[in-house]
Amino acid sequence: MDKNSKRKRRHLRVRKKVFGTPERPRVNVSRSANNIYVQIIDDLSGHTLVSASSLEPAIKDIVGYGGNKEGARKIGEILAERALEKGIKEVVFDRGGYKYHGRVKEVAEALRDKGLVF
Repeated sequence: MDKNSKRKRRHLRVRKKVFGTPERPRVNVSRSANNIYVQIIDDLSGHTLVSASSLEPAIKDIVGYGGNKEGARKIGEILAERALEKGIKEVVFDRGGYKYHGRVKEVAEALRDKGLVF
């Protein structure tokens, strides 16, 4: 069993408990070697409310490289600003089966620093 298969199994275990509602949507973090992707999702309707990615052209100029902690922090800050504009203040955090350190931790801390509660 490879690393990604183990991560997917962990993620399924976590998703049994973590569920986003309209009042408290779910923040999902996904990462690759060079980029990071973050979404705020309402699981009841199945819609993405807000998203940010290191691949978006407007963000790519600001962030530069999304495969490091500095880039992950900037993506988290941008997502938090977009969420607050839409009136989202409380969320549940879904780390996507990844360990809570490095880039995933930076995204979470940036979201908290900008005012999201989870």
